[in-house]
Amino acid sequence: MIFICGLSSYNVSFFHLVNHAFFKALLFLGAGSVIHALSGEQDMRRFGISIKMVPYTYGMMLIGFLALAGFPFLSGFYSKDLILEISRTDSWYLSGTGFFTYWLGTLSAGLTAFYSFRVVVNTFFVPNNLFKYSAQHIHELPVNMGFALFILSIGSIFSGYFLKDAFVGIGSTFWGNAIYVADKNSIALDFEFIPLSYKLLPLMLAFSGILFALFICKGYETFLFASVSTKGSTKQSFAYMPGLHGVVDFLNKKWYVDFLYNYYVGKSIFHHAYFTFYKLLDKGIIEYLGPEGISNTIYTVSRGFVKRQSGYIFNQSSILVLSFLLILYIVLII
Repeated sequence: MIFICGLSSYNVSFFHLVNHAFFKALLFLGAGSVIHALSGEQDMRRFGISIKMVPYTYGMMLIGFLALAGFPFLSGFYSKDLILEISRTDSWYLSGTGFFTYWLGTLSAGLTAFYSFRVVVNTFFVPNNLFKYSAQHIHELPVNMGFALFILSIGSIFSGYFLKDAFVGIGSTFWGNAIYVADKNSIALDFEFIPLSYKLLPLMLAFSGILFALFICKGYETFLFASVSTKGSTKQSFAYMPGLHGVVDFLNKKWYVDFLYNYYVGKSIFHHAYFTFYKLLDKGIIEYLGPEGISNTIYTVSRGFVKRQSGYIFNQSSILVLSFLLILYIVLII
């Protein structure tokens, strides 16, 4: 949505917003359905639900993920491909920025398909890795919750097809004069004439992302690991294929971004926050001149007065006389 707003196609952005609302809401409620079915379990590494146990939830989530990935003729397909085609058209006819954005958007479409179906595979296709309690209490959605998913699935399937002519295209009166596009900047027809390869490339990358997710997440045992025989033992152990250990470690630790940020940025911030702002300023200067300093001064002065109170009558009489003379001096002289 922000992507296409940068190319000034605000009507297309709103079209994608409507489509996105259906399938993204379907996915969020579908995730809640999975958590509900597993009695509150939220760690995807502890999933592995048989499709036979929750077929309705699986079907609803599959529709949502296919729409998100831009599967043909579902809602996401119409708006996502239109956005990418417009960005490619912009590179020919307008500013030239669209060529870069087209490739960024196309690669993102492939990555979206990959991470979407990674969730599907790890939730429904991997071997059962559930805790015993979750596995014993798996249950399908009740009717009232399932009906909400059904309504959203209808929108995820048909909203793009039925709303595309209302929101975008020549002849659409939906926006009236709310959005004005100068004639020289109009590309409402131009994106229909870009080469077919640029239209098919996002679809090809989406399918590639789906297949790659199935390959990596379902067949990783044979792809990443090799059987290793231990000398003198009949047991088989497994190790990473040669050259893959570093790659897997690099990806598993999220490109070391968190490590670099925490070590070089977070550590420095915490150091200055503690030693400068907390120890020096807060617990040092502010406390010394503020509450702690005042309380210590009052304590010291009061202890000095306490020491003057010996309890002897002649001492108290002397203090009383001296105080009276001091007051008299102040009143009469000053």
